[in-house]
Amino acid sequence: MTSDSPLRQILDPAHRADPYPLYAELRKTPVVRDEAGPYLVSTYWEIQELLHDPRVSSDARNLNPEAAAFLGQEEDPNLPPTFLRLDPPDHDRLRDLAMRPFGPPHTPRRISDMRGELAGIVTHLIDGFRGRDHLDLVDSFAYPFPVTVICRLLGVPREDEPRFHVWADTLAAALDPVQGTPEQREAQQQTVRRARADLAAYLAGLIEERRRAPRDDMLSALVTDHGPDDRMSPLEMVSTAALLLIAGHETTVNLITNGMLTLLRHPDLLRRLRAEPDLAAPFVEELLRFDPPVQLLPQRTTLAEIDIAGTTIPKGASLWLLLASGNRDPRRFPDPDRFLPERPDNQHLSFGSGIHTCFGAPLARLETQIALTELTRRLTGPRLAEDPPPYRRNAVLRGPRHLPVVIEGLAD
Repeated sequence: MTSDSPLRQILDPAHRADPYPLYAELRKTPVVRDEAGPYLVSTYWEIQELLHDPRVSSDARNLNPEAAAFLGQEEDPNLPPTFLRLDPPDHDRLRDLAMRPFGPPHTPRRISDMRGELAGIVTHLIDGFRGRDHLDLVDSFAYPFPVTVICRLLGVPREDEPRFHVWADTLAAALDPVQGTPEQREAQQQTVRRARADLAAYLAGLIEERRRAPRDDMLSALVTDHGPDDRMSPLEMVSTAALLLIAGHETTVNLITNGMLTLLRHPDLLRRLRAEPDLAAPFVEELLRFDPPVQLLPQRTTLAEIDIAGTTIPKGASLWLLLASGNRDPRRFPDPDRFLPERPDNQHLSFGSGIHTCFGAPLARLETQIALTELTRRLTGPRLAEDPPPYRRNAVLRGPRHLPVVIEGLAD
């Protein structure tokens, strides 16, 4: 790729702090074929259409070799693919089984009944700020909160949560491009492989414990809540639980961090949320549109020739759907670069759409609403210590690696 290749610019960490001017430029041509091979789709209606098109595959096994090599994501050879990387009917079977213990129609109150527990975790973390005037809101809050939540949801014993934190951090770091010499890259990959193996072994043991003695948690439900012909294999349970850990954790870290960054950059919004906590729900929806944690979906393949926005995309092509760009499309959202908490008809793309719509969305929304409401209420005199903050290199799951903040103190 040349230095001015659109894909090169998207992946360039120099654009991580503010990729939105680049997206605005790309939207002038809704579908662009990059010289590296993928087709980049940057406008709302075209992305929406492709997310619902059965001729677009999410199965990693359909990627052409060049696209697979370019993505550089190493699959775990010891586990089956998660439903995120499958097409129907395999996707539908696994997703339905995973959904049963997570939400409607089988367990409609699973998430709403966690509200009190979530608030307790948030209170405990914020109480830990007492006596401090400098914080890193990522390490001190945005990382530990969702990991603790997903541990409680899955049924990980509290004494094992620190081990889960380490595995989550290691596997989340693996989402960034591997840097350094070949020896350093291999050492990093070895660390990731060990973390995957250790996590898989731990989850397999925990699943077996729940098989013998079920409890009121998600792992127990995965083991026991099924009919005679619809059940996950033991390896599928491990793969699904590992997906919930990483997907349910990493995106929420970025959503909370992006939310606090937006509030601290707009003190009027911060004051308003503090005075009007009921604003939390629409605020989080606008945050998802304005600065989403998942910026793009790079792993899509066409199963047939598709005509869209005046471009013919051939069968077997690699598709990159730029969700964050679609969320700022002025054809869909008036005044898209302004943060408007009460924006009407805010049907953003940040949780995807179609059969792969994020089923963890209700939990991510609730976690972020509680987190931002309490941080806003309790931090007195908060201000950014660094702007822009340092960002992770990852272009897909975009968010600050650290969010240094100065505070005057804590309210009770």
